[in-house]
Amino acid sequence: MASTANHLLASVAKLCSSYSVKQKYRFFAVSPIVNQCPRASSIICSNQYPKSPNLSITKLNSKSPIREFRLHGSVELDRLVTSEDEEEMSEGFFEAIEELERMAREPSDILEEMNERLSDRELQLVLVYFSQEGRDSWCALEVFEWLRKGNRVDSETMELMVSIMCGWVKKLIQGKHTVSDVVDLLVDMDCVGLKPSFSMMEKVISLYWEMGMKDMAISFVNEVLKRGIACSEDDGEGQKGGPTGYLVWKMMVDGNYRDAVKMVIDLKESGLKPEVYAYLIAMTAAVKELKELAKALRKLKSFSRSGTVAELDPENVNLVETYQSELIEDGARLSRWVIEEGSSSLSGAVHERLLAMYICAGRGVEAERQLWEMKLVGKEADGDLYDMVLAICASKNESTAIARLLSRIEVMSSLRKKKSLSWLLRGYVKGGYYDEAGEVLTRMLDSGLCPDYLDRVAVMQGVRKRIHKWEDVESYLKVCKRLSDASLIGPALVYLYVKKHKLWIMKML
Repeated sequence: MASTANHLLASVAKLCSSYSVKQKYRFFAVSPIVNQCPRASSIICSNQYPKSPNLSITKLNSKSPIREFRLHGSVELDRLVTSEDEEEMSEGFFEAIEELERMAREPSDILEEMNERLSDRELQLVLVYFSQEGRDSWCALEVFEWLRKGNRVDSETMELMVSIMCGWVKKLIQGKHTVSDVVDLLVDMDCVGLKPSFSMMEKVISLYWEMGMKDMAISFVNEVLKRGIACSEDDGEGQKGGPTGYLVWKMMVDGNYRDAVKMVIDLKESGLKPEVYAYLIAMTAAVKELKELAKALRKLKSFSRSGTVAELDPENVNLVETYQSELIEDGARLSRWVIEEGSSSLSGAVHERLLAMYICAGRGVEAERQLWEMKLVGKEADGDLYDMVLAICASKNESTAIARLLSRIEVMSSLRKKKSLSWLLRGYVKGGYYDEAGEVLTRMLDSGLCPDYLDRVAVMQGVRKRIHKWEDVESYLKVCKRLSDASLIGPALVYLYVKKHKLWIMKML
């Protein structure tokens, strides 16, 4: 019994050995090994469709073979074949198709044998033929690999193969195949020397996105990172874009800023390695989310002042502050990853985004630090950003930070100095520090700068409130006197009633 079994196994082995590696794959669905690179995409590459009756070998050998060959209606074929080409098609082309269809030998052996008889255009047509439904698409990959090894892939052939691969990817996605099938196809591309480009990744993600399969797009990026498929593109500034960054950008376009940030962090913390550029884009998403939050809070505050809605209670205020803090923490975490994994040239971009985050969150001291950090790495912030940070610090009366920021205005032009001091004044007014605002107004007048009318009114109204609240008249008198001396207000009669002594005090300014 054992000898009979061994004899049968030997017979099967002998029979299998009579087939090529391709035949084993074709009949037994075994992934062949070519240069230690297994073909992964069984969906595309294992002849999944039935043979088309319009493309039989008999017809290829008919009187007008090229016209019969074009019956399959290939767009790529119509693009490649002209009427002149039809007259020049050799019999070798049709023999090559027939031999490859039989699969009695390795495609590379067949092509090597017929190398001298096939033109570059005919080899391109072989690619197109086997890329159609009903053909063995795996053979197209073999043909391309042979062309590449023989250094016969020009730009037109490369463009053709990329177009074919894009068509296959589109069919898989539209056919709702698994993400794994799509990534398998990209692996096959890599195996034959057709490295998946950034534009290819863009197309895949965009197809998923346009079809409303956003979860599949995220799964696709996840799978690409897991398999370590290298793909990046330089944006011209030394920053490499990739699938993760592109997906984050797509999410940002849809306004899903928070989800974009969380996705990148989740990928990183799951042990995967998104491209560094993705961290920067995610930081931008965090900035945009903080900006939207600040805008919503300003709108809510205006509604509260008008009495349309009630003010936020302490519990809701705490929720807002917690959400804001979490966003800032996520942004800081992303910034650390950029510094750790990226080049030093990205430091300026990191501090720039951190600065924007702290400005949106109204954190003056942290924002001021980022201004100096940017300066240290050679990226000077715009003057308007300094003014914004100055105003934020003034709104919280951060005297030390204000002093550092004001040190730079001494060398400014009068126009620039007035602008910075105006921001400082408005910051104090916003924070309710009217005495300090009055001092800034006086400083501007002493420097020969004329404060804007609305700024003067805001300071006057602020110091007037102090009279009613704390019976502090000195600040008000000081501001009135200085404005009167500068002829910015007309004669004023200031009066005060001292209730304790039942005394009215009046003074003409």
